[in-house]
This record gives sequence, structure tokens and C-alpha cells, in this order.
Amino acid sequence: MAYDAATGNVVLFGGGNNRRVLGDTWTWDGSTWTKQAPATHPPARYGAAMAYDAATGTVVLFGGQNSHGRLSDTWTWDGSTWTKQNPAAHPPARYGASMAYDAATGTVVLFGGLRFRSPLGDTWTWNGSTWTKQAPAASPPARYGASMAYDAATGNILLFGGQAAAITDDTWTWDGSTWTKQAPAASPPARYGASMAYDAATGNILLFGGAGYRIYGDTWTWDGSTWTPRPSAQGSHPSRRYFAAMAYDAATGNVVLFGGINGPAEYFGDTWTWG
Repeated sequence: MAYDAATGNVVLFGGGNNRRVLGDTWTWDGSTWTKQAPATHPPARYGAAMAYDAATGTVVLFGGQNSHGRLSDTWTWDGSTWTKQNPAAHPPARYGASMAYDAATGTVVLFGGLRFRSPLGDTWTWNGSTWTKQAPAASPPARYGASMAYDAATGNILLFGGQAAAITDDTWTWDGSTWTKQAPAASPPARYGASMAYDAATGNILLFGGAGYRIYGDTWTWDGSTWTPRPSAQGSHPSRRYFAAMAYDAATGNVVLFGGINGPAEYFGDTWTWG
């Protein structure tokens, strides 16, 4: 899921539930969802990475997984249809990668993911026509299911958590050329599959849920230097879940969350907004 600034809608593609892998495209206009019927679209998949590329005015989708295995294709959404790209270079096939648009450099940044049984720790950038593998001086350890978002208040990309040999609780920032590990005074417990987006209305990054030693339903905000828990009354927040889709809806000034999972047979199709 990503906010499409060119159309003023949030765009959601694919995913999976306990019945099948999905390949549908939906848009959220601030009050309702509309199923789209594009002339072309990516094959069904789950665990794909997606971000809005402000430099080209398109939503970029990469990779994921379906019944045929891991995927390494790149697609763009222009507000009405999907177009398959044919870059000269691209990341290896994977799912569970983290991706965000870096406004400071005008590129989409992709990190990690899971290839076969091995988590990845590589960093790639998309410039609108091809992918370039980066060689940063420092980098987070390999992982998949990390949460990532561009922090417009600091001009850096923020990455939190994920899973490799163990579930992590580390916080990293990307400044356009290298990764730096942060040492915040407080931090969410270790988790992967948490939902994260930059909340332009408050200038903070919002994180919800995820799975670790248990499945979480907590809310945290990042102010550029530390994490702060945001308690809320029972019933006034989504139930515990992980791998929910989240994006900031600039048209309404709210963060939007959709779906997620709370076990092998419990999938969600509810929509929540954070104001």
C-alpha cells in the first residue's frame, strides 16, 4: 500500500489470506475503497514492496511471492493502469523487503527481504528507470519484514526491526549514502511485520503492531531521536496484528491502516485511520 500523490488516493495491491493469493488493485479516497480494473496488472502476490516515486509521479512495486516462488519484477502504477518495467539491473527475487521514497535524493530505496531461506541485507535504489545496488560503509544486518519510512522532518529514511536468525529491535537511518545505527532512549520491543508511515500532520513516524515473542497491538511514534509509546483506550485501536498495510493519506491528513494477520486462520479486512 502507498499514497499516490498524483491522484490523491491510497493504492493497495494484492496480498494473501487463508484462501488464496490476491492480484487486485484498490484505491482509498478518504472515505471508501474502490476496486480498480486496470488494463494490465502484476500477477497475484503477497509480501511485495511498494512506494510512491515522487520523481516520476508513479507508484513502484517490486517483488513478493506467489505459488510460483519469489519474484523480482518491477511494476509502476500511473493512476489508471500498471506497467511492467524492464530495468537493466534489478535486485534478486525476494519477499518481505522494505521500501520507501527518499525525497532527499529523489530515489526509491529498497532494503533486505527473504530470498529462499536466507534473509538479505543489501540496499538498492530506483531512479525511475533502473535499479542500482549501493555499497554503504555501514548497513543493518540481513533481515526481512523490517518497517521502513521516509522521515521528512529529518530528511532520512528510518528502518526498525525485522527478522533474521533472531527478531530485532534496532533502529537505523539512511542519509542517502550510508546507514547509521541509532541508540534511542526508548524503543518498541523486538518485532517484524510492523506497520509504519510518516505522519506529516505531527511530523512523527507512526508504528503499529507487528509480531515478535507475541503479536502486538501497540502504537509508537518516532520524533527523530527516540521512540514514545502512545497508549489508547480499549477498542479505540486496531486489534493485535502483523503485516498490515499502512500509508499516510495527505488528502485527509490521516494515516490509514488496512488488514493484517493474527495467526494462520485469522486475517483482517478492516480499515483504520490515525488522526
